[in-house]
Amino acid sequence: MRKTRALAGVGLAVAALLALTGCNSGSPTSPGGGEGTTPTSDKPLFEVAKDVKLTGSPTFDRIAKNGKITIGVKEDQPGLGYKDATTGKRSGFDIDIARWVAASLGYGDDKIEFKAIPSANREQAIVNGDVDYYVGTYSITDKRKQVIDFAGPYFVTGQGLLVRKSETAIKSEKDLAGKTVCSATGSTPLQNIQQNFPNTKTVGLDVYSACVEQLINKQVDAVTTDQAILIGYAAQDPEELKVVGQPFTTEKYGVGLTKGDTALQTFIDKMFTDGGSTWKAIFDKNLGASGMKLTQPAVEK
Repeated sequence: MRKTRALAGVGLAVAALLALTGCNSGSPTSPGGGEGTTPTSDKPLFEVAKDVKLTGSPTFDRIAKNGKITIGVKEDQPGLGYKDATTGKRSGFDIDIARWVAASLGYGDDKIEFKAIPSANREQAIVNGDVDYYVGTYSITDKRKQVIDFAGPYFVTGQGLLVRKSETAIKSEKDLAGKTVCSATGSTPLQNIQQNFPNTKTVGLDVYSACVEQLINKQVDAVTTDQAILIGYAAQDPEELKVVGQPFTTEKYGVGLTKGDTALQTFIDKMFTDGGSTWKAIFDKNLGASGMKLTQPAVEK
């Protein structure tokens, strides 16, 4: 069974792919600088705060007791949340957002434990206290807000479609009748297809990379998730894959938190209103090479 190729030259590939697709959302690229730095200098993206006090947050109390922060993330999404299988290094926009939150709470990289949590298990991991918060293309929805809380949003994108390069029958979501579409189990894109495209078959897998593998091996006809994620996969294998159509939903990414931890939610929301300078530096480092000009979204009250 053929595996997807390792990420190579992704910055140039994404820029070219964006020009072809006319995408309206940010897209994954390879960071230009070292971890935690801007693409053109060694200047840190953010400083680790000192003597932080956060009254009324059970999550912060647990963090202080443990002496570290445990963060739920994705690790198979180039440019957003990615772990290099060879070096073990994590990179991407979401990873740096997660590190920014940790630094604001007073915890540097040496006090962070990242945990890869599949989409279907995110709420339970937060409820169980397996992670202190979750940053990983986590769309804010009313259903999820019944179980957990969100800070943010910190990024806005939309659902798209990834198909084989040779595919001619699928040009947009309007062409999905009779087709088989794969997405991550428990994800909002999969739920959207199941609820609003009754003539489309669906396959749910733990991670998007498994869906991409099935697409390449002709076991499914398309992969759907946020277009920002899909462009990263197309950039990994431009000879085999392409993104088609335009985003057909709006997805707002938030930081997943324990339900009722208003103190931590307020703290992170306030952090996100620093004028956009840190957000822009993180965006430029991870996604700026795409040429897209995005601004930090307003925090929802």
